[in-house]
Amino acid sequence: MSGAVLGVVVVVVFLLALFLLQRYGDLQKQQWMVLLGTLLSWYLCFLIVFILPLDVSTTIYKQCVLDHTNLTTPVTRPRGSNQIEGNFSVHLAVSIPKACEEPWSYIPDGILPVFWRVVYWTSQFLTWLLLPFMQSYAQSGAFSIVGKIKTALIENAIYYGTYLLIFISLLIYVAAHPQWQLSWRELQTIGITAANTWGLFLLVLLLGYGLVEIPRSYWLSSSPDYLLNKTYFKVAKVADEKAEAEENLADVMEDVAGVHGSVRYNHCLRKCVDTILTKCPPEYREEMERNMENSAGEQNVLPTKRSLVNLHKKVISAVQRHGQTQVLWNILVNEAFHLEDVAKSQSSSVRQFMHSFPSMHHHSWIHRLIYSPTVEWYWECVFRQRLYRLLAVLLCLLSAAVVWSESTFSSTSPVLSLFAVFVNMAEKQHNYICIEIVCFVSILFLCVCVYSTVFRIRVFNYYYLVPHHQTDAYSLQFSGMLFCRLTPPLCLNFLGLIHMDSAISHQDRIQTSYTSIMGSMHVLSFISDGFYIYYPMLILLLCFATFYSLGSRCLNLLGFQQYITDDELTSDLVDEGRKLIRRAVTLTRREGEMEEQRRGLLHDTSRRSSGGHYQSLSLSRVGIFDNV
Repeated sequence: MSGAVLGVVVVVVFLLALFLLQRYGDLQKQQWMVLLGTLLSWYLCFLIVFILPLDVSTTIYKQCVLDHTNLTTPVTRPRGSNQIEGNFSVHLAVSIPKACEEPWSYIPDGILPVFWRVVYWTSQFLTWLLLPFMQSYAQSGAFSIVGKIKTALIENAIYYGTYLLIFISLLIYVAAHPQWQLSWRELQTIGITAANTWGLFLLVLLLGYGLVEIPRSYWLSSSPDYLLNKTYFKVAKVADEKAEAEENLADVMEDVAGVHGSVRYNHCLRKCVDTILTKCPPEYREEMERNMENSAGEQNVLPTKRSLVNLHKKVISAVQRHGQTQVLWNILVNEAFHLEDVAKSQSSSVRQFMHSFPSMHHHSWIHRLIYSPTVEWYWECVFRQRLYRLLAVLLCLLSAAVVWSESTFSSTSPVLSLFAVFVNMAEKQHNYICIEIVCFVSILFLCVCVYSTVFRIRVFNYYYLVPHHQTDAYSLQFSGMLFCRLTPPLCLNFLGLIHMDSAISHQDRIQTSYTSIMGSMHVLSFISDGFYIYYPMLILLLCFATFYSLGSRCLNLLGFQQYITDDELTSDLVDEGRKLIRRAVTLTRREGEMEEQRRGLLHDTSRRSSGGHYQSLSLSRVGIFDNV
C-alpha cells in the first residue's frame, strides 16, 4: 500500500502543477525550456509539501517501535546525528509490539532519503543556477542562441558573484573556528544553511502578510458592496495601464516600421528585421506592409545590430504588456457586470438571479437545469456570503494558532506550540491518520499563505503572475525560483513547530528523512540556536503591520495607489471606475443590439430567399400543369 500511496501522490501533484502552469502560462506559444523549468520547479516544491506528512508519520512509527522494543545492546548517538534511524532495520528483527501498528502510508527504509536528496538538490540547482540563467536567456533580444547565452552569462555574473561571496564568508567563519574540521558533509551543510537562511528571511515577510490578508480577504469578500467598489478601483487603475500599454506599443511599432522601411530585402540585417516582425501584432504588420509599398523610394538611416537587439527586446515586452492589460480589462469588466447583477438581484423581490447581458452566458442545458436562476440567486445572494464568513473565521483561528506557535515553538518543556501538542496527542494514541491530517492541514495552510502572496505580489511590470495564459516567461521562472527557495525553509520551520527537528527542539529522537539530508545545523550554531528560533517571532509584528495596512499606506504615499477605504484618492478612483463601467455597459448593449439587428437581417434575407425559391417552384409547377 505504501508504494501505491507514494505513486498516487506523485501523479496527483504533477497534475496540479500542470494545471497551474496551463492557467498562468501559454503552453502553445512560450518556449519549451521556460515551461519545462517552471513546471519542474513547481512540481518539486509541491512534492515536498505533500510527501512531508508521510515522512513524519513514518518517522513516528519508527520511534514507536524503538521505544517499545527491548534493545539487546545499548545504542548511543550524538545529538543531531541519525544513527538510530540507520540501525532501525536491526530493531525490526525484534518482535514489534501491537501498540505500534504499521501506518497505512508507511514508506520502507531507503526510499525517502534518496527521494528527498533528488528532489532537494534538483530544486536547488534550478533556483540558484538554471532558472536565473533561463530568465536572462528568455528575456534577451538577441537573434541567435549564442547571443542569448552570452547575454545571460553577462547579466548573471554579478548575481552568481553575490552568492559566492556569502558562501565564502560562511566558509571562512567555519574554518576559523578552532574545534571544527571542514569535511564535504559540513560544506554541504554550510551551503544548505545559507540557502535556508535567505529563504527564511523572505518566508517570514510573506507569511506575516498572508496570515492576516487571507482571512481578511475572505471576510471582506462576503460583502458584495466592498467587492464592487474594489473592482471599480481596479478598473480605473487598469484603464490607465491599458492606455499606457497601447501608447507604448504604438511607439515601439513606429520604430519597427522605420526599421522595416530602411532595411531592404537583400540586406544582411533583413533576417533580424523579419524576426522582429513575427513578434508584432497582425494589424500592425499589415499596416507596415502597406506603408512599405507607398514609400518604396525613400531611404532611411540603417540600424545597427545592437539597436535591433534592443528593439527586439522592446517589442517582446510591449506586446506582452499590451496583451496582459487587455485580458485584465476584460476580466475586471465582466467581474463588475456580475457584481452589479448581484446587487440588483439582492434588492429584487423575485428570488431569481438576473443577468444584464444573458447573451454573454452560454451554458449547456444540463448546467441551466442544475444551476437555475433560483439556485444561482441563493448561492450568490445568501449562501456564498455566509460560507465566506465561516471560512474567514476558520482561517483566522488557524492564523492565530500559527502566530502563537511561531512565537513559542522553542519551548519544549512545557510544550506550547499548538501543532506540537496535536501531533503529540495523536502520537500517544498511535493515530497515524490523525498525524498526517494535522501535518497536511498545517503545512498546506502555511503554503497557501506563502504561495498565494507570491501569486498576488507585483514588482512593477517585471514580476506579475496574470491568469488566462498571460504571464510572461520572466515572471513564470521567477515564481519557480521563489518556490524553490521558500519551500525548504518552510518545511524546516514546520518541523520545528511540531518539534521534529532536533537542531531546534534538542530532543533525542529519530529524525525525519527530510531532516537527514539537511545535515546538522549545529555546524553554524549562531543560526540554529539564534536566527532560526527568534527571527520567526517577527511574524507577530508583521501581522500587526498588515492588519493596519501600513504597507499599503506607505505605497500610497510613494505614489502607488492601493485600495484603502478611508482614503480620498481611493474614492476618486472608485468614482472613475464606476464611470468607465457605465461606458462599458452602454457599449456592450449597443454591440448587442447591432448583433441582434445583423442576425435579424440575415434571418429575413434567408427567409426571403427561401420564399422566392418556393414561389419559383410553385410558378414552375403551374407552368408545367398549364402546358399539360
